[in-house]
Amino acid sequence: MTEDHGVLILVENLSVPFDQRVWREATALRDAGYCVSVICPAGRELDRSMRENVDGVAIYRYPGFEARRGLFAYGLEFAWALIAMTVRSFEVFLRQGFRVIQLCNPPDLLFLVALPYRFLGRRIIFDHHDLAPETYCSRPGQGASRWVRRILLLMERVTFRCADVVMATNQSYRRIALERGRVPEDDIFVVRNGPDLARIRKVPANPALRKGRPHLLLYVGTMGPQDGVDYFLRSLDHLLHTRERDDWHAMIVGGGIQLETLKRYARELDLEDRVTFTGRVPDEALLEALSTADVCVCPDPKNPLNDVSTMNKTMEYMAVGKPVVAFDLVETRASAADAALYAPGNDYRAFGDSIAHLLDNPSLRATLGARGLARIRQSLSWQHSKRPLYSAYERAFAKAGRSCPDVEYDADGVSVRTKEESCLH
Repeated sequence: MTEDHGVLILVENLSVPFDQRVWREATALRDAGYCVSVICPAGRELDRSMRENVDGVAIYRYPGFEARRGLFAYGLEFAWALIAMTVRSFEVFLRQGFRVIQLCNPPDLLFLVALPYRFLGRRIIFDHHDLAPETYCSRPGQGASRWVRRILLLMERVTFRCADVVMATNQSYRRIALERGRVPEDDIFVVRNGPDLARIRKVPANPALRKGRPHLLLYVGTMGPQDGVDYFLRSLDHLLHTRERDDWHAMIVGGGIQLETLKRYARELDLEDRVTFTGRVPDEALLEALSTADVCVCPDPKNPLNDVSTMNKTMEYMAVGKPVVAFDLVETRASAADAALYAPGNDYRAFGDSIAHLLDNPSLRATLGARGLARIRQSLSWQHSKRPLYSAYERAFAKAGRSCPDVEYDADGVSVRTKEESCLH
């Protein structure tokens, strides 16, 4: 059973279980009777053990190297990751084997690890997390390098070509797989980044987080060049120094390569005592902040990447019934619909004005929060993403000439029960 139902997941940019999408996928596959192994970098603070079994999922880590900036640094990071993943994959292959390899980008280079196993009859699933060409072009000062974009498009095209099945995170990514990747429609499955309601839930609020102010504003997420936290800080500057509103405190939860830069920027804007940067926090602290917040923000600026990407934080806000302020992006509207207020793309003043409007209207906050929670429960939670995940794996195993574990669905049509026990590593 270990060999027949074995799955290997490769992820380079985050550790696991910290990468919540990958962890949800791994545990859902485990629950369905697959034997799941994951190869990923070790984390800096958490996920440091080089090999461990976490809740029935075997995790093989390697010492991570995170590039800060520059093509040479990224080249070193990816070269090291490919070497380390290749060595680790041999170990997994010899220990328990696998029939399907799932590649989680970025980067679009992991096919180099998987190709030798393709010649041994293994099948490849491309879990398309990010658009690498658009990510590069969306970073300040890098969009003009056409040859880099062409290389990234080539790597993406090769990854699509090597994949037997593609999992897209939303309909925009599905369209890219169809048009740019030329993937057959029957081989594409939309597996959305829905929040797991067993993990993301409302808990008792902690008024102390407001630092003595009436309202708490909250950002949760990564802090990279394309995440727009600088726009949020400018909107806070507009609220405090232009609109002269001092009835709020802001929390910025998460880490990333721009964290220290953003702290300095907050000081430059004279916001140091109005904004708390927490860094990465455990789930208990995250849930407390989400449950206490009055307004949650998605300041991701409008650009070719963000416009078509699903923001995890948007749906986590909705999962605890919180109103959202966001820039008007295609996929953010697809997720939040009428559960958010939208500011014109990259207009931080309008963004701040939308926050002020919500602070002045508690009934509107309650209405937007209730709409968002209903959307999550009805169609957007992770529970609703399990079926397409299993369908993608059924397709890949069928192409490998193998049967999948015998799975039954509950009456609601989305929960899963397995007739087999997961493998023992």
